[in-house]
Amino acid sequence: MANKANKKVLITDTILRDAHQSQAATRMRLDEMLPVLEQLDEVGYYSLEAWGGATFDSCLRFLNEDPWERLRTLRKYLKKTPIQMLLRGQNLLGYRHYSDDVVEKFVAKSIENGVRVVRVFDALNDPRNLETSMKAIKKYGGICEAAISYTTSPVHTTAYFVKLAKQLESMGADNICIKDMANLLLPYTAYDLVSQLKKELKPETKVHLHTHNTAGTGDMVNLKAIEAGVDIVDTALSPLGNGTSQPATEPLVATLAGTPYDTGIDIQKLLPIVDHFKKVAERLKQDGFLSPKVLSIDINALIYQVPGGMLSNLISQLKQQNKSDKLAEVLAEVPNVRKDCGYPPLVTPSSQIVGTQAVLNVLAGERYKMVTKEFKGILRGEYGKLPAEPDPAVVKKCIGDEKRITYRPADDLKPEYDQFKAEIAEYMEQEEDVLSYAVFGQVALNYFKWRKAAKEGVDKNLAEGGKVYPV
Repeated sequence: MANKANKKVLITDTILRDAHQSQAATRMRLDEMLPVLEQLDEVGYYSLEAWGGATFDSCLRFLNEDPWERLRTLRKYLKKTPIQMLLRGQNLLGYRHYSDDVVEKFVAKSIENGVRVVRVFDALNDPRNLETSMKAIKKYGGICEAAISYTTSPVHTTAYFVKLAKQLESMGADNICIKDMANLLLPYTAYDLVSQLKKELKPETKVHLHTHNTAGTGDMVNLKAIEAGVDIVDTALSPLGNGTSQPATEPLVATLAGTPYDTGIDIQKLLPIVDHFKKVAERLKQDGFLSPKVLSIDINALIYQVPGGMLSNLISQLKQQNKSDKLAEVLAEVPNVRKDCGYPPLVTPSSQIVGTQAVLNVLAGERYKMVTKEFKGILRGEYGKLPAEPDPAVVKKCIGDEKRITYRPADDLKPEYDQFKAEIAEYMEQEEDVLSYAVFGQVALNYFKWRKAAKEGVDKNLAEGGKVYPV
């Protein structure tokens, strides 16, 4: 192990994005970040994950913030530490595939406005769905961090992930991220996977681990990955760390201090920042966004391989049908549905597609008697290439003899950017508005109307879609 134990570990802190997305419905406001941005910039992190994911949607839909303006403000204060974002490949930050011209423009504007590291992933691990965004990240000077969506199944072996990582490296990835969104990666598996990746990838390609602490294993996963030579790990400052979020930052910094893996971070610098975010967490709790439940260990994540958000969604669907007593049956059906459609990783949007179909199978009393449009779409190949071939009998029952596509789904899309631009001409103030509208349609439009009314002096409380927060 001596050759692995001679380098410090880098840390990406997720306090400004995934921490509050995972625990508090992405409701942290920009004014709650501003007081400590300069202090965060002095810590010595590899990067601060602060944009992308659900922050964009939340800014427009709930906070009446322009996400692009948030990014520009963050860049103003974060002069030393790269800003990192999460991007869903051809889906950008939405739930469908977008045309290549929109994808390229979105990446270009993200980097121009302040993003430095772009973590890009595809729900099915289909590299074809990452091509356009990865090329654009490199073209516009960003650091391209290509992620493998980690999951477990008979096809998702260490060899499968290493092969995928090498393919993404050959496509231009600077970093490879192991994206363990459901906290399914176990400590000794992490050691094995990281060891193999470090052996097979180029020495200059960094391996970055992202996990959660839902099942209570996150700290151990990080530690075993560090022993195996991982370059960077994701953590979140403790007021919004652990539970459904990332393992907390301070305990890891303390654990590694004085060892060959020492992060070089001074824990004293973290303390005033932690005190600030304790107050933010208290506000989120008072407003009903932060529940103590998100901090309790839920071993169901490992047993059913169902991410926390997906589990709450299943409970909600059954409650609406007055069938809460069927939860155990639905949880048992999820792995069956997943197997039938080729073992997709359970992450947006495949988690919702598989979960809803499992509910229908149980409630109908017959498997695939009722089938959603999205489930038919995943079988047809509309979301990309599945990790394994779906069950032919299930394909036959759900889509009959309909043709399945074998090419990249976005090849069917004509350029869309100019059309979006024409549609919002009345409200457009910056080119970035076109991209907000492209991805979030009516939600963005409501925000533009609110912004226009606010600028024209209309009481913000009366403006459409308006919610006003005291600063």
